[in-house]
Amino acid sequence: MNSPPYDPRVVDPMVLPDELPVPEDDGACDHLPGAEVPSVELRATDGEVYDLASLPGRSVVYAYPWTGRPGEPLLSDGWDLIPGARGCTPETCGFRDHYAELEALGARVFGLSTQDSVYQRELAERLALPFAILSDSDQELTRTLTLPAFEVAGQTLVRRHTLVISDGSIEHVFYPVFPPDLHAGEVVQWLEERSG
Repeated sequence: MNSPPYDPRVVDPMVLPDELPVPEDDGACDHLPGAEVPSVELRATDGEVYDLASLPGRSVVYAYPWTGRPGEPLLSDGWDLIPGARGCTPETCGFRDHYAELEALGARVFGLSTQDSVYQRELAERLALPFAILSDSDQELTRTLTLPAFEVAGQTLVRRHTLVISDGSIEHVFYPVFPPDLHAGEVVQWLEERSG
């Protein structure tokens, strides 16, 4: 059987290329600490609908631009050149692998992107995620909170950042996030420093 022709845009989303551009803090999240989270219903990969404003206690919501699928092309030819764009799957695996620690520290975990729930569900099943991924496909939360975002290939995508939400208020923001594959450990450390 013949192999399909080589396409340099088809990559393994689990692998981070060397020499990715490092995102810089452009102040796009400076307004978020202390802000009240608006009441927005977000569909999730577990079939539920969540309103982050109404959840008691602490939630860690890591927002990412776009997850690829094995064997499929990147969203655009220049994807790896966009600071902070590449690495959504390794970041998600990090939160999966640290999930028990985060839960023990009293935090529920969610992923968040502007991809629709059907697309996100494939990722959740493939990676056996113990938490839900939230869809802001209509960008209501992104617009209302003025989350950092960018346009590529005709889509609005959120830039990688993580919100720590306590009783409906943003307690802390991690931004920019780099490297993405180590970020979940950074969140665990931050929570450990504030526990007990």
